[in-house]
Amino acid sequence: MVAPQSAAARSPLSVLVTGFDPFGGSAVNPSWDAIHALNGREIHGHRIVGGEIPTIFGTSLLRLEALMDEHQPRLVILTGQAGGRGAISLERVAINVNDARIPDNLGAKPIDVPIVPDGPAAYFTKLPIKAMLQALLDAGVRAEVSQTAGTFVCNQTFYGLMHLLAKPRWEGVRGGLIHVPWLPEQGQPSMRLDELVRGLELAIACALETQRDIRKEAGAIS
Repeated sequence: MVAPQSAAARSPLSVLVTGFDPFGGSAVNPSWDAIHALNGREIHGHRIVGGEIPTIFGTSLLRLEALMDEHQPRLVILTGQAGGRGAISLERVAINVNDARIPDNLGAKPIDVPIVPDGPAAYFTKLPIKAMLQALLDAGVRAEVSQTAGTFVCNQTFYGLMHLLAKPRWEGVRGGLIHVPWLPEQGQPSMRLDELVRGLELAIACALETQRDIRKEAGAIS
């Protein structure tokens, strides 16, 4: 059996950034459109590798793990669509439950089902979300820290990622989830695709260069 490589031994340097396919009757998903535009770019000496995740419970995690095995990234950033939000949302926490308000793309609609039986109730992101927030705001990009990633496939994949990163194999690799608003053609509030791409590029750059997060107010009362 070949021993797994440490994060420091992985080469070439890569960042895996994923987006979801369209769901809920929409013809587009801004998360994938933005990642498709970022694919192949280089940020701080790291190559951006874009991957599309199916909006399907269970299958999303299998696809994510396959992409991580293939690319051996040093950083993993999931992105997803959050209709109704007007800013790029840096997610703080993933919770161990699937509770679907709408069916996924195969018609599954789990209710009150744990993502990992007997797993932790929640995982906190490993991204420096306060520093990322400050970088985005300083650049004039609408951004916020979000206290909930929902209970649909985005949250499932976020939780699954953090569960993977807790294993010795992925020691030193950081990751988390960013939600993005609709595109203008999907409804309001929205953000143009070029703004989303710029915001995500800034967020990735900040995550790569920031090892220790800053202290900044970004909580919520309700």
